[in-house]
Amino acid sequence: MKKLLFLIAFCLCSITYAQDYKKDLDAVVAASEGYIDIFYKGDTTLAYTYIDKSLRKVGWRFNEEKKAYSGNRELPFEAVIDLSKRLKERPIPKEAQAIREVEVLEVNDKIAITKVTASWGIDYLNLVKKDGAWKIINIVWQSAPQWTYRPEN
Repeated sequence: MKKLLFLIAFCLCSITYAQDYKKDLDAVVAASEGYIDIFYKGDTTLAYTYIDKSLRKVGWRFNEEKKAYSGNRELPFEAVIDLSKRLKERPIPKEAQAIREVEVLEVNDKIAITKVTASWGIDYLNLVKKDGAWKIINIVWQSAPQWTYRPEN
């Protein structure tokens, strides 16, 4: 009888864990998708929803004429808000907005990392779970890569 009770308790815990995992995975994807729409739609409410105010965003843009990358560009939370407002007035063209991909690299119970591909290039998002909500806390980005290496597993 004890074995049966243990087995039932174990199964119930496993089901609850799987539901938590799926809920967190969905929330991480929603935050990453929302990040894209902050810029594509110029929606500042998404920034307040999905980005932590302590955000650190740093990146590099490739200059075709100079054939070189810019110096690192810092973009704190308030600068993201300002950029989103400007993009609402002058939106990214609809055909460019078709470039949209979220790749979940890892989700844990407290931290996660995703790769976002959009019209401006690629971003790696570090997310943290704070007060039950997933927030983007760090972003490293670059314009469309000149080349990419991916080791085979």
